[in-house]
Amino acid sequence: MFDLDAYLERIGLSGRPEIAEVHRAHVASIPFENLDPHRGVAVSLDQEDLQRKLVRERRGGYCFEQNLLLKGALEALGAEVEPMLARVRVRAPRGTIRPRGHLVLRVRWGGAIWHADVGFGLGTLLEPIPFGPGVTHEQSGWRFRVVQDEEELVLQTAAGDGSWVDVYGFVPRPTPFVDLEVSNWYTSTHPRSPFVTGLMVCANHADGSRTVLFDRDDLELSEESPAGRTAEAVSWEQVPALLAARFGLPGFELGAGDRIALAG
Repeated sequence: MFDLDAYLERIGLSGRPEIAEVHRAHVASIPFENLDPHRGVAVSLDQEDLQRKLVRERRGGYCFEQNLLLKGALEALGAEVEPMLARVRVRAPRGTIRPRGHLVLRVRWGGAIWHADVGFGLGTLLEPIPFGPGVTHEQSGWRFRVVQDEEELVLQTAAGDGSWVDVYGFVPRPTPFVDLEVSNWYTSTHPRSPFVTGLMVCANHADGSRTVLFDRDDLELSEESPAGRTAEAVSWEQVPALLAARFGLPGFELGAGDRIALAG
């Protein structure tokens, strides 16, 4: 059973909110983080485990966890939700085909069909958008659109110079849960998965800005908004305190080999 009341309390809502309210409140309340894969713990997609971790323990998670939790909540509110796997295109060299390692949702709600995604770590949608190609959507200064690329729908975001950057592409076909489990297992356990080798934590704020801790090249803490980006280098010794103070994720310490571990 999905504990809708506990989920809504976690994201600061109550009653029977609309999909846009739920989506934005979720994004602003539950941080994106890959601390479990980073510390060598496989991610469970069992709905009870998701509610325990992200709701009761007030942790965050990555795309599979975030969007499957949202799926459970929207279904409890009466929506029909279909999960779909996407290939991330951000920073992919031309001609590279990445695995289907990202999860998005197609949601039927209120007589309309929506593209929902609360789980793209570095720049997720703040609110759902109408499903399929269409107009540009501005959300707190960020701009998104969906374009067709052969059989795939491609989410794009506007860069600072006004150009459009591919975020991810997906075939609009529902994905069986067993395939989600396989992709999630690869993403959270494969030794070359960026979620195993690196650290990525993001807190989205109500005004649309975000705070990011990321070790793409060097470990840095950044503040990002449509107006620009500022960043500073940080040390691994600073990470546990930053997780607690900037991302609402207490209870971690620095373990061996600069890997984050549970305190105690």
